[in-house]
Amino acid sequence: CFPMRCNSGARGKRPKPPRLASKTGNVAAPLCSAPDPSPRRPRIALPANSCDCHAHICGPGTAFDYAPERIYTPPDALLPQYRHMLETLGVGRAVLVQPSVYGADNAALMAALAAGGENFRGVAVIDDTFSDDDLGKLNQAGIRGVRVNVVDVADPEAGVPVEQLRRLGERIAPLGWHLELLAHVDECPDLDEQFAGFPVDLVFGHMGYLRPGQDTNAAGFQALLRLAAMGRCWVKLTGPYRISAGDLPYPDATPFARTLIEAAPGQVIWGSDWPHVMVTKPMPNDGDLCDLLTDWIPDQGMRARVLVENPARLYGFD
Repeated sequence: CFPMRCNSGARGKRPKPPRLASKTGNVAAPLCSAPDPSPRRPRIALPANSCDCHAHICGPGTAFDYAPERIYTPPDALLPQYRHMLETLGVGRAVLVQPSVYGADNAALMAALAAGGENFRGVAVIDDTFSDDDLGKLNQAGIRGVRVNVVDVADPEAGVPVEQLRRLGERIAPLGWHLELLAHVDECPDLDEQFAGFPVDLVFGHMGYLRPGQDTNAAGFQALLRLAAMGRCWVKLTGPYRISAGDLPYPDATPFARTLIEAAPGQVIWGSDWPHVMVTKPMPNDGDLCDLLTDWIPDQGMRARVLVENPARLYGFD
């Protein structure tokens, strides 16, 4: 992925988890906590064909090598565990996103998609070594987008490579794919202008991944709203613990979710963010996270739009 930073503003410091030696011996990377093994059923029944639009399969560590330059080490978070969580929540569809720990080696993701079947889609990471034939094979396997991590990069002072990203967008446009960015939108006050006329749709995770302490008036969040309202980007209601200063039920994340839905109801999707890597707060139960939807989206019809209709359009579910 391309290193990218919107400006040189300082980020808030986060507590550092324990560190574990890399499998390769080249680096030490923080060891993440495992997800709650006993998800509970949510208080409300989700609509049929609800989609979890953001989850990662990690491992098994004995089969798939981690990238030496990774910044964390996940526990094994495997497809059977994940499917158990989906079944408990009542979620029938899923989108697996390539985690940064594998770099552009999508082997673990591809194995999970092959085992997942027709109700699974994926978002991959690619680099310059991928041929058009490689991209075609990814498309056949269920990949529907490319992810670029612009936060966890080696050079945080690098400028915004908008033209590089535009060229990447032009390359994947014939496949009908989108470009997913992990970025702090509060560091990008002119986000809508930077990506005006972009060749493919953009997807932003974690409600824009604002740093804790921001509010909906942040210039970058307002730019995100404008981009979404124009139908040029999608926003994932994921990872409230990543933008909240508090613990469950993360009340300071609620205004962001509600504002996004009000501004662009057709461009908002939801995801669990399982297995919740690099979470420094108490590990949430996925049933508790699912229950936040009753506060974020009180209207049942709107929940069906966010959970079923919107992801079906973006990821190509029937």
